[in-house]
Amino acid sequence: MKTGNTWPILLSALLLLSACGPMAGPTPAGTLPPAEPPSPTAGAMDSPVPAASDTPEMGSGADPAAVAISIEGFAFSLAELTISAGTTVTWTNNDAAPHTVTADDDTWGSSRLSRGETFSFTFDQPGTYAYHCGLHPAMAATIVVTP
Repeated sequence: MKTGNTWPILLSALLLLSACGPMAGPTPAGTLPPAEPPSPTAGAMDSPVPAASDTPEMGSGADPAAVAISIEGFAFSLAELTISAGTTVTWTNNDAAPHTVTADDDTWGSSRLSRGETFSFTFDQPGTYAYHCGLHPAMAATIVVTP
């Protein structure tokens, strides 16, 4: 039997087998199987605190009495937010620079927040609450609290 030209035959066999799709069996160590694409609603209810940029007005959600606002790009994620009385708002500083969350009338506010730090405040009374960053006064926003 002549063995000099077996490479083209082996290569052809490998190509045919690979065209049949993935082989069944265990996944090799250190690798993960391909991820399935997420469904359009995947992750929509995963977080207990909806992001304010995703939920400008309170409605449905895992915890209707909590809202998250991001501080990034030297701005609050919403210039105006409408919530119900009793809602807790949590701000997270996602900027490299420090920021504060300070009521315009100085009745409530945070200390200096470094990157990754948070501040929470519960709005119990209906009204309009203007606030800003004490370190960067051009950063301003408003929260409207309904009964």
